[in-house]
Amino acid sequence: MPKTSGRLLALLSLLQARRDWPGVLLAERLDVSARTVRRDVERLRELGYPIVAVKGPDGGYRLDAGTQLPPLLFDDEQAVALAIALQVATATGAGIGEAAARALHTVRQVMPARLRRRIDILQVTAVEQSGTRPEPQADSAVLVALGAAVHAREVLRFDYTPAFVPRADDLGAQPSPRRVQPHHLVARGGRWYLVAWDLDRADWRTFRADRITPRTPTGPRFTPRQLPGGEVSAFLVSRFRGSDGSGDWPCRGEVILDLAATVVSAHTRDAVVEELGPHRCRVVLGSWSWLGLATSLGRFDADIEVVGPAELRDAFAHLARRYADAATDAPAVASPTG
Repeated sequence: MPKTSGRLLALLSLLQARRDWPGVLLAERLDVSARTVRRDVERLRELGYPIVAVKGPDGGYRLDAGTQLPPLLFDDEQAVALAIALQVATATGAGIGEAAARALHTVRQVMPARLRRRIDILQVTAVEQSGTRPEPQADSAVLVALGAAVHAREVLRFDYTPAFVPRADDLGAQPSPRRVQPHHLVARGGRWYLVAWDLDRADWRTFRADRITPRTPTGPRFTPRQLPGGEVSAFLVSRFRGSDGSGDWPCRGEVILDLAATVVSAHTRDAVVEELGPHRCRVVLGSWSWLGLATSLGRFDADIEVVGPAELRDAFAHLARRYADAATDAPAVASPTG
């Protein structure tokens, strides 16, 4: 006997296939007793499915008139999750905002009335982060093509648009297509990335999906390699941080700031902040470079004592000379003309 959830879906499918179903025939098709059919019908009614009893010598059931599709079998939590996912789809960078809105409308129409009311009151607005530029949208057809290559484990060829504008003397050169073994399609921060093994460079690479133009056909199948670190999330984070794959920042330093720990904590994401007094704290923070780390710590309006390492102290000295030159090298003021 199939499990209850699978049996309920099978029952809904049968009720959609014809107008009237005698109870005995439903029991035979589902390989259960007539009593089990009656209990399953009651379960569906409790969930809001419009199933009516048919009078007659054999008795039976009918999906209520006007129902074009059987209502989808979602519980409350699933309905809420679906409504939220479709409403925030505009912020995923997949270029499917309009399609997601249509999908939500379609799904809503075949939901039981109780769940329709539940998702109608859940209105979510996805907005871009304040002060940031709108993220480029990846074409949904490109995402499907990349996902298919990952699933099929087939070598992928594509043209890749560089982030920089080529020099005038390079415009005539046409770059050759990239050849990669695609391993993961990842969404991060409103952008989509392809994590792949680059066959021509013999190394792992991360490609922006909105810059990819796939070529057809795809290449031969391949045996997947082991991703450094084992987990795609850790690998992607380490690549963005410029580290060796451990997931940690390549540069990490420690300072003491003459500032309250609560103030510093509010403006740092992954720093370790230790309170040393009402207006003094110890901060351990990482960055992709020593100059980047010094600049990040220098944004606080407070005196800084470098605990270590020496590379961070040298970075502060370098920035101090640069800022001093910027402060003294004022442009000459043009004299007024008569």
